[in-house]
Amino acid sequence: MHTFINVQDIGPLKAALQEAAETKKDRFAHSTLGKNKTLLMIFFNNSLRTRLSTQKAAINLGMNVIVLDVNAGAWKLETERGVIMDGDKSEHLLEAIPVMGSYCDIIGIRSFAGLTDRDYDYSETVLNQFIHYSGRPVFAMETATVHPLQAFADLITIEEHKTKARPKVVLTWAPHPKALPQAVPNSFAQWMNAADVDLVITHPEGYELDPRFIGNAKVEYNQMKALEGADFVYAKNWSCPGVTCDDYGKVINKDMSWTIDAAHMAVTDNGKFMHCLPVRRGMIVTDDVIEAPTSLVIPEAANREISAQVVIKRMLQSL
Repeated sequence: MHTFINVQDIGPLKAALQEAAETKKDRFAHSTLGKNKTLLMIFFNNSLRTRLSTQKAAINLGMNVIVLDVNAGAWKLETERGVIMDGDKSEHLLEAIPVMGSYCDIIGIRSFAGLTDRDYDYSETVLNQFIHYSGRPVFAMETATVHPLQAFADLITIEEHKTKARPKVVLTWAPHPKALPQAVPNSFAQWMNAADVDLVITHPEGYELDPRFIGNAKVEYNQMKALEGADFVYAKNWSCPGVTCDDYGKVINKDMSWTIDAAHMAVTDNGKFMHCLPVRRGMIVTDDVIEAPTSLVIPEAANREISAQVVIKRMLQSL
């Protein structure tokens, strides 16, 4: 595996989930696989779970790990071609990338959407420059449009906690004070479409995700109707995706009736609550729901180590 961006990159999901289960039983079964190999983790944005879980996964495989915070520990990088670099950016990404590649064997990239130019964000300019110019295998640690490590961990969590062969999974929008990217809901929808689940997506009008990620999911604008009989409730805010209106990256709705509370969970089939974290309590979800025994946010976060380890292991095996 040379790149990991979309669900197709992982191959058959059944095999990937089986590998994840085996990894969880013995995280150190392949502790010499990464001997004398180096993972470079590059962060253009803040991170907690992604940073810790991915670094731990690489260490489990015996790798050396270098972590670079671009905005705190490096020259400011220019990403556009054809510009006159007379501002505050001292180095171009096209020189920096091959230099970075010369110091490592695998690269992980985290770079969020700017939420001002949809075409630029959805073309994944920064990620694709690393793929084209680094000469190394590259995996996404969240990009402008996708977060596959999170979605893989979400699927592992659902597989571990489902009580029926084909559970009903509801991805629901929830309010947030700031504009957030669509990466997490995009990947979650993409991975659930590829899995054996009944996926329903619910959100206010104007928040329609890109059709390439919606796939065969049912879209329901009535949140309570969508939640009826749900086995898993995945709450997540995202800003306007700019598919059905011109407000890309904007907050166009703050309706607090979409906050997941006990009344919402009461219409589910003893549904399990999920969220990628960090979460705004009182906006995305109420305290009683996230602290209930049916909340999976902690095991879900713990599975980030497992999803990352499966991906890095496969990349090491392909070197």
